[in-house]
Amino acid sequence: MIPRAFAFALPREPLPYDPTQAKRLLAEAGYPQGFDAGDLTPFPLIVRVAEAVSGYLGAVGIRTQLRTLELAAFFAAWRETKLTGLILADSAILGNAASRFEIYVLRTGLYAYGSYPDLDALFQQQAVERDRPTREGLLHRMQALMHERVMQAPLLERMALYGVGPRVAEPAVGLIPLYPLPAPYEEMRLKRP
Repeated sequence: MIPRAFAFALPREPLPYDPTQAKRLLAEAGYPQGFDAGDLTPFPLIVRVAEAVSGYLGAVGIRTQLRTLELAAFFAAWRETKLTGLILADSAILGNAASRFEIYVLRTGLYAYGSYPDLDALFQQQAVERDRPTREGLLHRMQALMHERVMQAPLLERMALYGVGPRVAEPAVGLIPLYPLPAPYEEMRLKRP
C-alpha cells in the first residue's frame, strides 16, 4: 500500500511466494480444504493482474469469483463500501506514507472499510509532529500495526519499463519516483553527435 520510494515508508522485504507454506498455514487455521473468499473485485485497469491473483489464491485453496466492474461503478461501489470479499486496488496517489493512510486507513478515509482507533490516534499525532524522526517513527509504527493485523496484502509494486536508444543521454525516466512516464520532457537529453 505504501511504495518503498515514498517518504516514511517502512522498509520491508517482500514475502516469498510459498504455496506449500500457505497450505500448511491454512490447515493450521482450520481450513485444510481451503475456503471460499467470495468476490475478487479488481481496479478495472488491472483485471489481468486479478486473474493471476485469483489463480495463485486458488492454487492454495482460497477460492474467489472474479467480479469486474466498469471504472465509474468500481469507484462508486468502493467509496460507498459496497464491495465484498477481496478488493484488488491500485493507486496513483503520490505523496508520502501519510497520504495513503489518510485515504485508505483512517475512519474518515474515502476508501476505508473500517478502522482502528489506535491507528486514527497515531495518525493525528504524526500530523502535528514537527520533529521528522519522531514523525517517521509514528508512521512506521502504523505500518507495523497494519502488517501485524494483516489489514492488506501487498502484491506488487508498480514500475515502468522503457527502452532507450543509443542517442539518448538522459531519458528523464524515474526522475519523479513512481511516476509512470518520463517527465518532465525538458529534462530529456540527447547525446551530442
